Amino acid sequence: MILSKVRDPRLITVRRGGMLSDDDHHHLAIWAADCAEHVLSLFEATRPDDDRPRQAIALARAWARGEASMTESRTAAGHANAAARELRGAARYAAYAAAQAAAVAHVAAHELGAAAYAIKAVRAAAPNEDEAAGRRECHWQRDRLPAPIRALVLDDQRLRNEICWSVFD
Repeated sequence: MILSKVRDPRLITVRRGGMLSDDDHHHLAIWAADCAEHVLSLFEATRPDDDRPRQAIALARAWARGEASMTESRTAAGHANAAARELRGAARYAAYAAAQAAAVAHVAAHELGAAAYAIKAVRAAAPNEDEAAGRRECHWQRDRLPAPIRALVLDDQRLRNEICWSVFD
């Protein structure tokens, strides 16, 4: 569970009564795709012939560029989730990160799911140094936050850290 019961209006688009601009929504999708793509190799090492997570990331980026519909991106999220179902560990979490990135087009708050699952993937891939690997991944992600959404995402991490397995500590 990565979504709060009460939705943050800063992560709801203006046209839906929230405060999030379309530009910032697109920034969130691209950043989430970056987070997911950073760990995608952990999935592809296990399932090299399954392109569903890669397609989900590509559709998240295409949606942000205005080249795909929200429905196409959301559907790709479902396919990436399906790719994860039979797996365990790092590969599973990497596929979930891709799914979360694609779901940002539908619900912006999925941006944190992409980041959190990417951290979980890195931790699972390095069981002897899972905490340190998770911290490095979190720093990598934060270093790539675009300026327009940096404060929003960092505050969102603080607010939802507990329901995101405390990976943003």
